[in-house]
Amino acid sequence: MSVILDASALLALLAREPGAARVEQALAQRARIGAVNLSEVAAKLSDRGVPDATVFDVLSSLELEVVPFDTDLALDAGVLRAATRARGLSLGDRACLALARRTGSRALTCVAAWAGLDLGVDVEIVR
Repeated sequence: MSVILDASALLALLAREPGAARVEQALAQRARIGAVNLSEVAAKLSDRGVPDATVFDVLSSLELEVVPFDTDLALDAGVLRAATRARGLSLGDRACLALARRTGSRALTCVAAWAGLDLGVDVEIVR
């Protein structure tokens, strides 16, 4: 099954946090990430003081397929708000779920609030 990475999963890998081994395995199997989630990762690295050039180098070196956030994904992420609002899911969370739903892929995340969501998406919480 194809895998879509949430920003939290990719950040766990980069920081060598619990769940990193599972994300590394997914990368070996050609995991993908949505553009919104890649932007979240870049922002978090920047917030942590990582120089811009290093952010570009590190994320480019992963050779992830980055999926654009198109109109259909934007609309699907928007309508997912009603079903996820009570759990506090962000736009980035919903963008990842929308992409996984569109592609019939498993979504990898570290966000425990995704557990038990009934959205037609296979979710794996990696830690």
